[in-house]
Amino acid sequence: MRKRFRLNPPLENNPIRHTHKIKAELRQIIKQLREDLGDVTEAKAKALFETSAEVLTDLVDAFEDFEKTTEAAWRVVPRTAPPRQRTFHASRR
Repeated sequence: MRKRFRLNPPLENNPIRHTHKIKAELRQIIKQLREDLGDVTEAKAKALFETSAEVLTDLVDAFEDFEKTTEAAWRVVPRTAPPRQRTFHASRR
């Protein structure tokens, strides 16, 4: 029996389902980091928390780009075989 190709992966294998889940968790961490800024008095700790929130925000943006395939790196490009190069073999004696 011949296998049929699926246009959409099964729900449990769908990467978008997973990216939504990860984005929600990242947003929760971002929220916590920003809330904790008010509780921390040390300047270096404040900088760490704010920088971490900014980095995670950029990561959320990367997940969104993946979902929308707006970045070239996330687009599916058909693979083509590279041009064949001629090889020269040493003559046999």
